[in-house]
Amino acid sequence: MIETLLQAIMEQVDLPKKDIEHNLRALLNEAVTKMDLVSKDEIERQKTALNNANIRLDELLKHVENLEAQLKNK
Repeated sequence: MIETLLQAIMEQVDLPKKDIEHNLRALLNEAVTKMDLVSKDEIERQKTALNNANIRLDELLKHVENLEAQLKNK
């Protein structure tokens, strides 16, 4: 009988702890969801795209400079 009583008391003590943990996890998940986060993979993709765009821009600038030089020589 004492064992049953102790078990019931322990369950009642654990219940608020589990509720608090559940509520805290829910609050943290909600806060993270509201944040504007980006994965490392997406950052790497964006870096690659930006690098490629910069390379292409340099090529186009050189091409424009060559065309301008040709116009001046005519």
